[in-house]
Amino acid sequence: MKRLPLELTVNGEPYSLSVEPNRTLLQVLRDDLDLTGAKEGCGEGVCGSCTVLKDGNPVRACLTLALEAAGCHITTVEGLAEDGVLDPLQQSFIDHGAVQCGFCTSGMLMTAKGLLLRDPKPGKNEILSALSGHVCRCTGYAKIAEAVEAAADTSAKER
Repeated sequence: MKRLPLELTVNGEPYSLSVEPNRTLLQVLRDDLDLTGAKEGCGEGVCGSCTVLKDGNPVRACLTLALEAAGCHITTVEGLAEDGVLDPLQQSFIDHGAVQCGFCTSGMLMTAKGLLLRDPKPGKNEILSALSGHVCRCTGYAKIAEAVEAAADTSAKER
């Protein structure tokens, strides 16, 4: 199959790749760039474990063709921490026990980060609505929602 050029920025790093037109963003991130934080759960956009930010908005990387990300800024869970310091949202997940098996965690984090970028102080209903498209079989969602709410409170205090 013919390969096409793809230029995008991932976690602040520019990349120039050559990809087959049917490859997904998830395949490129995991297989070509060795960024394995985004997981393939269902492969149908239902579970949310593959969620990344595309220009600040959460997208399902398993449903997004890599070429649709041309010229975009992609942020994966690996890009949240800076200089070895966890993003406040990541730290809040740890502090609130919102991580168990961890399979859904990167997708939850990226959706929550997208929410906080759009609305730095979302209410509980907005948080639950944003996370409603994710499947977690371990935590029951309460601790995840608490972690997002606490991270929003922390960020608001830091401003």
